[in-house]
Amino acid sequence: MPGKIKDKFTGCDELLTTTRSVRKRLDLSRPVPPELIEECLEIAVQAPTATYSQRWRFVVITDAAQRAKMAQIYGDAFHNYWASPQKANYSEVGPGEDQTAKMIDSARYLVEHLKDAPVHVLFCVEGKPDHDSLFDLANVFGTIMPAAWSFMLAARARGLGCCWTTVHLLEAQKAAQAIGLPDNVWQAALLPVAYYTGEQFHTAPRIPARELTSWNRWGQRRK
Repeated sequence: MPGKIKDKFTGCDELLTTTRSVRKRLDLSRPVPPELIEECLEIAVQAPTATYSQRWRFVVITDAAQRAKMAQIYGDAFHNYWASPQKANYSEVGPGEDQTAKMIDSARYLVEHLKDAPVHVLFCVEGKPDHDSLFDLANVFGTIMPAAWSFMLAARARGLGCCWTTVHLLEAQKAAQAIGLPDNVWQAALLPVAYYTGEQFHTAPRIPARELTSWNRWGQRRK
């Protein structure tokens, strides 16, 4: 592989494999210029869009009072979720329990500090899907999720950290009322955004893809 092409792959692969959900490393004291958010959103709308519908919609929340409202809704949803019997011992069972415990601790930190993140970006889709249609659901999520991920990558390249969150969707109606969303707009993900502290991010522990991949038929491995 020619050197220049290899270098491009290396830089791209590093961005893709080390863009993490940032919680404790968010710099909550440093303002984020709105122009940077707009740049990242312009990149986000270059993501694939199902049936070329371009149904992405974004709500950027910088007002302190509005951020506090979203943080309160997020916190209430989080505590109700983790208080459920099914989640009570989540960090104590199963493989990767140490990593899970770290994730939960980090998530609790975000609950306490979400209101202090200088920017929240809510990713939405205009037009609610037919819940009984897998095709329609796939189109909706296939439109907004790539855009949100592209935003995270663009933010990382600009020294900004984000955290992919969805737990507030357990109280989606309250969130919609808090920011005045119309009934035909469906929320998908809420990303707190701030500059991040430190220099490096690393790849995360993951199950090897080969263990999750079937070839030609379910359960068939490549020889």
